[in-house]
Amino acid sequence: MDVKERKPQRIYQAWRGSNTFVFGGRLVFGPDVSPLFFSTFLIVGPAFAFCVKISFIIKHRTNRNETALPWCYVLTVAILLTILDLFFLFLTSSRDPGIIPRNTKPPEYDETFEIDSTPSMEWVNGRTPHLKLPRTKDVFVNGHAVKVKYCDTCLLYRPPRVSHCSICNNCVQRFDHHCPWVGQCIGIRNYRYFYMFITTSTVLCVYVFVVSWINLVQTKGKATRAMSRDILSDFLIVYCFIVVWFIGGLTVFHFYLISTNQTTYENFRYRYDRKSNPYNKGIIENFREVFFSKIPPSMHDFRAFVKEDDIMAIEATDDDVAKGKIDIEMGNKFDDEGDNVLSLPKILRGVEFEGIEDILEHEGGSERADSDRFVVRVEVVANAEEKNAMV
Repeated sequence: MDVKERKPQRIYQAWRGSNTFVFGGRLVFGPDVSPLFFSTFLIVGPAFAFCVKISFIIKHRTNRNETALPWCYVLTVAILLTILDLFFLFLTSSRDPGIIPRNTKPPEYDETFEIDSTPSMEWVNGRTPHLKLPRTKDVFVNGHAVKVKYCDTCLLYRPPRVSHCSICNNCVQRFDHHCPWVGQCIGIRNYRYFYMFITTSTVLCVYVFVVSWINLVQTKGKATRAMSRDILSDFLIVYCFIVVWFIGGLTVFHFYLISTNQTTYENFRYRYDRKSNPYNKGIIENFREVFFSKIPPSMHDFRAFVKEDDIMAIEATDDDVAKGKIDIEMGNKFDDEGDNVLSLPKILRGVEFEGIEDILEHEGGSERADSDRFVVRVEVVANAEEKNAMV
């Protein structure tokens, strides 16, 4: 299509991640919004049943000319907690968690950085020049050296505390984790709301659990008899008892992470077990950073129109992907962060070999011998391809 005939696109329409956009790019969800509806059902269902139960108690006391004002307060608090919980859930799942803009081309190769390579790796690099980029660089944060990793998908060096979510296919600032219950990444722009969501859920569970027990005990002190008749209260007690162990445990765990200024991703990878945490500012400052600091604005205006130069650069990159220069779907392996472990030219994709990952990662000894054998096999295949082309 000619450039003049190209229909203008908004950024959310040309988005290369896996996000789902609603209301013309005003709301940003994860790839699958079904977990959000399921989590909503897990909150609204029991809360609605509890409110119905309290409403019957209020009606029963009113009919008997007994005071029902305390139970009206109980019902009001339950409704407010439920609305607040759903509000934080919506804020967590529907906003940009802190997505880093992608590059349309790899950064320039800096010759001051060196990487180890085997002869086979040099051969591959000759066909795919972008792999000459060093995999990591060192930057200093508060006097501590921190390694930043190159992202093959976003074509950039990730800033400190940025990781690539393989589910949403984006690099996210202060990436904590991808939450399956909200269907969204948890990052610098929605972590505050995520913690308020799980905290409010914990408070709501404890509230329903305690009030349900009080209701049973107040039935003339015969809790056992009341339990055999009040099936709804029995269900709410069991449900809240089970859920509070999970959601409450998660709340306590994240309270610890905030106190030490860690993310779930860093904690699970034992980042600070053997070295000091350069981001830890003390408990008070850590909490102030999460709850009382200004949330940074989104790096994307998803409703803005894509520039023609950006569209052409994206299409050029897609052509390279189709040709195997920056291959995403064929001949490549990716780790859990979306990093390209190995990008092979087309001629190598049909070759069967063993130990290539060890060859690319190590030098010397038997690995060097395996590398030489690999190069010989490549040359044989290459010669066969040339002969077939001549015939």
